[in-house]
Amino acid sequence: MPDLKPSITYDDFTRLDIRIGKVVEVQPFPRARNPSYKVGVDVGADGIMWSSAQITNYDPAELLGSLVVCVCNFAPKNIAGFTSELLILGAKNAEGKVIVLSPRSEVAAGEPVY
Repeated sequence: MPDLKPSITYDDFTRLDIRIGKVVEVQPFPRARNPSYKVGVDVGADGIMWSSAQITNYDPAELLGSLVVCVCNFAPKNIAGFTSELLILGAKNAEGKVIVLSPRSEVAAGEPVY
């Protein structure tokens, strides 16, 4: 288990735009260095944003329509010629597979996380 990171202020936290998104498209991403998908996420009024996500332990059909927790205001990042606009949050399980974080109940796409 990694050590805790240094403390930040609540104001630091509020600068993150963490929202609920709905996965609307999953495409293969063979050019990525690590096995990944290109994932289109509906983040509400701002429309569809794209992510390069190392979540290939999921079948694309399993991801479609699922709700995810994502950070929407990181600067875009070029990954193997693809612009990743958001970060889908997850955590590794005991087998080292990334488990996508999602709400326990139905929440509208675009709802902020706080």
